[in-house]
Amino acid sequence: MPKTVWKGGAVLAPVPTALVTCADGGRVNVLTVAWTGIINSTPPKTYVSIRPERYSYDIIKKSGAFVINLTPKSLVRAADWCGVKSGRDFDKFKEMSLEHEPSPDFGIPMLCGCPVSIECRIFDTVSLGSHDMFMADIVSVCVDEQYIDPKGKLRLDKADIVAYSHGSYYTIGSYLGDFGFSVMKRKTAKRKQAQKYK
Repeated sequence: MPKTVWKGGAVLAPVPTALVTCADGGRVNVLTVAWTGIINSTPPKTYVSIRPERYSYDIIKKSGAFVINLTPKSLVRAADWCGVKSGRDFDKFKEMSLEHEPSPDFGIPMLCGCPVSIECRIFDTVSLGSHDMFMADIVSVCVDEQYIDPKGKLRLDKADIVAYSHGSYYTIGSYLGDFGFSVMKRKTAKRKQAQKYK
């Protein structure tokens, strides 16, 4: 099917719907961020891109750390609300009844209702235009034990994670295959698929 040239813009999708928590002295906040991802595997590094006018921007810049909390379907309303409302005007944790506990290294609130919380330390900041990118080392990854199977595998397929696509929220869809499935022997692929749904 032929393609047409569409208006330029930030249309790469889907992307995570991440609830980012931060703290600096007496100030704590949670904001929703779609511009986040992995920038390196070994050592593990990530980023969040945030507009400088956001309330959390200064908190993150001063503290040098933040936590990326992956959003499950049960918290999609909170994620939307925390992306629209400002921490200057509301205690978002209280307003959305977000239970939290301190992260292991920096004591930043981690959201108890999120299956994964990724604790990050900033190593560089890049001004890009509308957003500044905080590039960070992943210091710790805290996982709700119910999403770790008996073999120690992380089962985010059971966590109902939410993605964001061009203005709308979605849960991740059907299982299609594991990395390398296109070159896997048929017998191995059948065994792995059967194990996936145990």
